[in-house]
Amino acid sequence: MARKIYTGIDIGTYHVKVVIATPSESPEMPLSIIGVGTASSKGMRHGYIIDRAEAAKSIREALGRASAAAKVQVKSARVGLGGVGLDEIRASADISLTQSGGVVTEAMIDRALKECEKRAGNNLINRTVIHAIPLEYRVDGVKSYGKPHGLQGTKLAVDALLVTMLSQHQEDLIDAIEAAGVEVEGVMASPLAAALVTLTKAQKAAGVVLANIGAETLSVAVFEEDAPISIKVFPIGGSSITESLALSFQVPLTEAENLKRGGITGSNVPEKRMYTIIAAQLKEMYTLINAHLKSIGRHRLLPAGIVITGGGSGLATSAEIARAVLKLPSQIGQIGNLPRTSSVDATWAVAYGLTRWAYAEDSSAVSSTLGDVLSGGWQQLKQGLRGLLP
Repeated sequence: MARKIYTGIDIGTYHVKVVIATPSESPEMPLSIIGVGTASSKGMRHGYIIDRAEAAKSIREALGRASAAAKVQVKSARVGLGGVGLDEIRASADISLTQSGGVVTEAMIDRALKECEKRAGNNLINRTVIHAIPLEYRVDGVKSYGKPHGLQGTKLAVDALLVTMLSQHQEDLIDAIEAAGVEVEGVMASPLAAALVTLTKAQKAAGVVLANIGAETLSVAVFEEDAPISIKVFPIGGSSITESLALSFQVPLTEAENLKRGGITGSNVPEKRMYTIIAAQLKEMYTLINAHLKSIGRHRLLPAGIVITGGGSGLATSAEIARAVLKLPSQIGQIGNLPRTSSVDATWAVAYGLTRWAYAEDSSAVSSTLGDVLSGGWQQLKQGLRGLLP
């Protein structure tokens, strides 16, 4: 009998990353990574596709390397959706419970969430809702702590976070993956996929912000009471630091990138000035995060602080600058439940998180069709992931 495999694909502006995993016999490590593959990303800009053929070629190359390492053939995969096309919309709705005899049922909860999408209609032009995440339920005006299933009343109200993607960007991404010969089983917002394997339950319960510094984007996911309450993507990333160094020292981009990564051996570039430039760019990024936290009323109110992932997390003083700007505890993110000898670091969090999501759905016998994922909401996802998170 062929072993079950789960594949996650993370398509960034600079790299495509693929992780292939299979169930492990160890309860402490539910999944074992059996193959990874990466390729230079082509046909991408700020996380969206500008050339489908080039993007498909990069995806095919990364998949080929992961498949060769795992010695398996990949037919389907889960995909992370990120980039500047990702955004959030807050919506509220209420429905009558008369049809269910005054009892809150799963059907009524689903109906309330769908009503949120209807009421947000004007803000959903050219956008697709990929997650409808309930933030608060109320039955006859009284807040329900947890799901209100089984409660009695006359009216159910819900406040929801709608995580949306530009429809064209999502379709282009799925088309490129299918052009590479792989069926898309489901999609998930990349910040949520990363959170599945880099944040602990305690951090998400207390309140935490996960920041991923990519090449051309800075993505932010804020959690509180074990659920995501905000997702935001800014069009700034590590390439901004590289370009600043190139302009300041009048060196080629390749040399500037090497300087950014600490390759200053034999260079005439003043080290102190270089770190000043890097620090200024990082401060700008964390200032954007700080402003966003203020806009959602969580400024300096997240006890678990900020967890930093992505290529920019490896820059010197990144965590210290974040701590100074945000006035919050700060740390560099790590993927939980992996052997110390693993070569997979936090830059692989999205791809690995997607495999954990797929495994969780299989384990909980939750349907994994794309349509179900789009309408299932975070609560359904959390049920399948209970006990699997680090």
